[in-house]
Amino acid sequence: MKTIYSTIILRYMHDVVTGEFANIGVVLYSPERRLLEARFATSYERLNAIFLKIDHLHYRALMRYMANRFEEIGGEIRDGLRAPPVTALNEIVRQVLPPDDSSLQWSQQGGGFTEQPEKALDELYKRFVERYIAGAEQVSRSDEEIAKPFKAKLGRTAAKLTEKKITTKDYQYDFRFAWKNDIWHFYEPVSFDLVDPGSIREKANKWLGRGVALHDAEEQFKIHFLLGEPRQEDTKKAFENAIHLLDKIPGQPELIRESKMELFAEHVAQEIGSHDAAEMVLREKPNQS
Repeated sequence: MKTIYSTIILRYMHDVVTGEFANIGVVLYSPERRLLEARFATSYERLNAIFLKIDHLHYRALMRYMANRFEEIGGEIRDGLRAPPVTALNEIVRQVLPPDDSSLQWSQQGGGFTEQPEKALDELYKRFVERYIAGAEQVSRSDEEIAKPFKAKLGRTAAKLTEKKITTKDYQYDFRFAWKNDIWHFYEPVSFDLVDPGSIREKANKWLGRGVALHDAEEQFKIHFLLGEPRQEDTKKAFENAIHLLDKIPGQPELIRESKMELFAEHVAQEIGSHDAAEMVLREKPNQS
């Protein structure tokens, strides 16, 4: 059965005088399905190629913020905590990013009818954003999509995860999902569900280089990679190559395949819960003279 949906495009406008812009995200809202989802381009290469001198660290941080805020609001709508009418997408997006004279601008609201809102979002993103990213990864599923089932399985425990920046003399990286007991634990979603086998190997190679660059950090940490596996048969060999490359990262990272991800999330939730309980006992334990 078809349902109505509304959609808005996020644009990066480098110069408001010339009006030149690039589409960098799509937001879709389906009130009947209680569905609000957004997808943003985390890669800045296309913007840099068009406009030059893009602050990539600020851009990536901003896109993560946008994705997190829409995920929060989407959860509230899904759980019935808010139920805006179909015409309210304009109001929703302006709660996250109010209209101003900055480089990020919302398009006019559009919409239509569909039987599968999630699929409609995929198609809109590919049409308005992904098809124009020359030379970039052709993504079937993004890193954010790989993280969703992991965070969903964590439930309330997901609120315990935080962002953490690891810095060395020559490099730094912001991990989005981090938790600390004796050392820092990073839960890093990496989608290898890509169209091009070469892109799969290149993405793994980038992580190998990143892992080597971060190995000299003073703070101890362990990376747990949440791996999005390719669904195309002709990319399976490239995925195994990627696994071998990730295995070479210093510090013995843990590689969690999708078939094991929910079980791993349960383990993480239990570990965090046990740690919090032990800390509470220590805080409540009376001082002994």
